[in-house]
Amino acid sequence: MSTKLYEENAPVNRRTALVQLSALATVAGWPDQAGVLTSHADVNTPPTVGKRVRKIATEEAFMIPEVATAVRELTRRGGSNLDLKLLSTIYDAPPLVASATSSQAPPPVSNRDASSRLMLPKLLDLDDGRLADMDENGVDMHLLSLGLPGVQMFETDQAVGLARLSNDRLAEAIRRHPTRFAGLACFAPQDPSEAAKEMERSINTLKLNGFLVNSHTGNAYLDEQRFWPILEAAEALGAPLYIHPRAPSDGMAAPFRDYRIEGAIWGYAIEAGTHALRLMLSGVLDRFPRLKIVLGHMGEALPFWLWRLDFMGAPGARAGRGNQLKPSEYFKRNFSITTSGVEDPLALRFSIDKLGIDSVMWAIDYPYQPTAPAVSFIESATLTDQERAKVAHVNAERIFRIAG
Repeated sequence: MSTKLYEENAPVNRRTALVQLSALATVAGWPDQAGVLTSHADVNTPPTVGKRVRKIATEEAFMIPEVATAVRELTRRGGSNLDLKLLSTIYDAPPLVASATSSQAPPPVSNRDASSRLMLPKLLDLDDGRLADMDENGVDMHLLSLGLPGVQMFETDQAVGLARLSNDRLAEAIRRHPTRFAGLACFAPQDPSEAAKEMERSINTLKLNGFLVNSHTGNAYLDEQRFWPILEAAEALGAPLYIHPRAPSDGMAAPFRDYRIEGAIWGYAIEAGTHALRLMLSGVLDRFPRLKIVLGHMGEALPFWLWRLDFMGAPGARAGRGNQLKPSEYFKRNFSITTSGVEDPLALRFSIDKLGIDSVMWAIDYPYQPTAPAVSFIESATLTDQERAKVAHVNAERIFRIAG
């Protein structure tokens, strides 16, 4: 049987795409990463302390075959968009095949290029493999969201259809595993009116737990008035909007093109933090004061910058701004953060002290980050039992309306 990820010119339906996309995970014998991640976690990881606590991981990616196929075609067309660097590695790079000898181990998680080529089977798996990883590491629930880039790089009609399909598949996975999965809906900002309709369907019909948007769409941000129906819908539905980063938009891309700093190492935080700051300083959050926004990666660095943001960004400080409150006041009123991909106990302690214990949630960023170190981090961080419970699951239950 061929180990090719896609068969050229074959009609793509759900069954065909799933078989093709899963081929390398089953036939070519892609190595299981569980052992690699465990061994990686054993290095310089403090021992687990305290009693067992429920763990809801709040930024966990999945993919469906139809979107994966569309992303693969997008990468083959090429272009200047910085996201294509990572996307081509995940969706259209030559596969890694297990060695015939046991002496060659899978790539370490620190080898980001090689490990990215192992992501697709994990993203597609919404059953046995993902649950096994969760069980092995004591993770009770994944809050699932469609992986980067979502549907935001497609033409409008395609994006609207794939968003609806992705949300249906997500709801199906939750129905199969109701105690293990919850979900954040995607939508197509390319058509804000259709996006609002899909947001309403996702909450009222599919019973999902909120929304995730991969930051800018067509190099535009949600403070622009044409996107306000999306913000209005999220506020009216009382469901949080997770702003997930992507590589910097074209207008800020030039310095990020070298050294692969466009992604998680730096560009993602700069890009998503900029998006959040635009929402604050534009005055949009005065128009939608009950809008709840979630930022990952320990708040995309903004909690550590709030003093200076307040000093430079107080109301009336500079012409062209519309904010009625200080940035820190918006942040504490409208935002929550997750720990995804930042396993630093000092950063966690600062964020709790700065924002309040009710505003911080635990996350892994699966499968882009390994599970075991993230679990060790939340279990061993210097927190009281009450603080640990709130970060690990209580806050997520409240913010995303997940049953306890």
